[in-house]
Amino acid sequence: MKSLIENITAIQVESPVDKIIGQLKQLIISGQLKPGDRLPAERVLSERFGLGRSYIREAILKLEFYGLLKTNPQSGTYVAGLSINVIDNIISDIIKFNKDDFNALIEARYHLELNAVKLAAERRSEEDLESLRLAMEAYESKVSAGGDAVEEDMVFHIKIAKATKNSVIESMILILVPDLIKNIVENKICGDNRAKTAIEEHRMIYAAIESQDMAKAEEAMAGHLDEIWQISKAGFAAQSIINETER
Repeated sequence: MKSLIENITAIQVESPVDKIIGQLKQLIISGQLKPGDRLPAERVLSERFGLGRSYIREAILKLEFYGLLKTNPQSGTYVAGLSINVIDNIISDIIKFNKDDFNALIEARYHLELNAVKLAAERRSEEDLESLRLAMEAYESKVSAGGDAVEEDMVFHIKIAKATKNSVIESMILILVPDLIKNIVENKICGDNRAKTAIEEHRMIYAAIESQDMAKAEEAMAGHLDEIWQISKAGFAAQSIINETER
């Protein structure tokens, strides 16, 4: 009986982004999309998949990060010139990564964002500040109106990443933040009132970046992420206990 139970694995529910990536993979593997072919526009893909353009954009960003798609601002998005075998394996790893340990993703995001906000404070331009301010105000307006401000929250953090002037950090945050924020909000991991308390935290982060105070920026971001960071640490501790018990 024990061996039977051990062979049963949790059922994984595919996210919309996983499904988009999976279908694009099949189109490439089947030869319907070849290296060098241009993808249809986001609007067209959104209509065909029956999903919002934010999901399409997220899937494309992830595939771009892994070098499977290349985007030219003037002419569109193209399939990279990699072999089908390489594409198949990398896409499988991307989908697996999307379902990786939640606590590990939170930990990675925490340390990544602490470094990102320090760089943003050091390197931000006036244009970055304006973009960040608009993102912050859009979040506040949505929350004050009682709306779901998940996307506005993502944009705020992505604007911080952009201000780092480090394309790798920006790409990594683009991959980590959307899934995590959606999961945290949809499952109310930080409680019902979290959206409102985040308003003042965003303002403190913005003020530190504006004054180019790297230490205060790091402190403000750590405070903003502290609740979910504590949940992550508790998760790691609980997993350690389980692992010790199973030995």
